[in-house]
Amino acid sequence: MRIKNHPVLDFKKGKKVTFYFNGKELSGYEGEAVVAALHANGIKVLSHSLRHKRPRGLYCAIGKCASCMMRVNGIDNVRTCILPLEQGMKIESQPGKGELK
Repeated sequence: MRIKNHPVLDFKKGKKVTFYFNGKELSGYEGEAVVAALHANGIKVLSHSLRHKRPRGLYCAIGKCASCMMRVNGIDNVRTCILPLEQGMKIESQPGKGELK
């Protein structure tokens, strides 16, 4: 589920790292966007809307919307579409208002 070749963009792979999503150990490549690593691991639902509880996934991928906001290393409301992945990161779903599922 990872884009390997693109006619315009160049995807440089860093070293393979381990990170955690809702307590589950996953792997990705250092420097890629956190949501790219989640997507490559089959995780496409990042949160749910507060009112209707509908699933939300990657939308803009440039840090302008709120669809990818998650708790990262204990910090709420981090835009994971523009955050580079690092070894040992702890990523958690965030349904809203700082509360976890």
